[in-house]
Amino acid sequence: MAIIGGSAGNRLVSGSAPWALFSSILLIASLAGWNRAQAEETFSAVAKDVQAVFENNKDAIVKIESEDGNGRLVGTGFFVSPTGMIYTSYHVAGESVDIVAEYGANRYPARRLVADIRSGLAILKIDAVAPTPYIPLGDSDQIGTASAVVILGFPLDQSVTPNYGVVGGLDQGRDNRYFATTLIRANIAAQRGEEGAPLLNLDGKVVGIVVGSVDDRTACYALPIKAAGKVRSDYTRFGEIRQGWVGVDVLENEQTERDSKVVIKGIEDNSPAHIAGLQPGDILLSIGAMKIHSIPDIRTACFFLTVDQKVPITVYRAGQEVQVDVIPTEQQAGTVPVPLFAPGYLLNSESSLRLHIEN
Repeated sequence: MAIIGGSAGNRLVSGSAPWALFSSILLIASLAGWNRAQAEETFSAVAKDVQAVFENNKDAIVKIESEDGNGRLVGTGFFVSPTGMIYTSYHVAGESVDIVAEYGANRYPARRLVADIRSGLAILKIDAVAPTPYIPLGDSDQIGTASAVVILGFPLDQSVTPNYGVVGGLDQGRDNRYFATTLIRANIAAQRGEEGAPLLNLDGKVVGIVVGSVDDRTACYALPIKAAGKVRSDYTRFGEIRQGWVGVDVLENEQTERDSKVVIKGIEDNSPAHIAGLQPGDILLSIGAMKIHSIPDIRTACFFLTVDQKVPITVYRAGQEVQVDVIPTEQQAGTVPVPLFAPGYLLNSESSLRLHIEN
């Protein structure tokens, strides 16, 4: 074990984590022409950043225990407000019962507010006697490939532990199956018990929530915090998740117009798209603030659509850009939804973080 700040016994990283970090820095150093001393200096600086993130946020990390039909579940969550609201993974608390939240010397029963299998998010609430510590939310739109990130969780049912890595990519799906929205793939070897942990930038702000592991736990997927905010907003507004629906069918052209290959193929009668004046043959350029380049962009953009909340949609039509305001509704009965998969369903039982603690 290697210690990163604090006393031995509760401030530790798994044995492979610091070596993996140092090895990565040595590789970068060799490519950049650094010497070993420069690499060690960089490693030391990063370790201090990780230590600061850990010390500033460890009190807001929550161990989640619950039961399902197979036995005991243990995972991680974290407070996002002083009122005792907790974000965690759907696999940790989306379907289980007898949920308990533990932080420091405190143990409280937790009630489930939201269980959204599409995003992989569960939102819990405890009734604490005092305001709870919480982690500030960051801007997940600022996270890109090679961004430095940290997770804080309870690996292997141990105490709160930091784990460091970099973002390997922003993935819209895996193995020819699609996520409901783009996920952050972090090159962090998340262990059993760390699902639901916060993914933080080096400023100590949450940018994602660990919702699954990949490649025999050599990496993990995190739901961007912006997507979690959409789910929470729906709950606050409607008391449930209400996915906005527009009513267009699209296809992807070989040719590109205005950086987009996405063409509207058909429009449902009396749908929001029909009412707003979108037409077959329109080339989709943007939905809200999101630029559209290919069909996977549509899925991510549509994840953020909310019932009765106006969204500008820009298309390329007859040689010019046209913008219309569309007011999404709930999906009409009888229409066929686009097949989307929650991140957990891309993982087999051996690689999933949802493993039970054995007695």
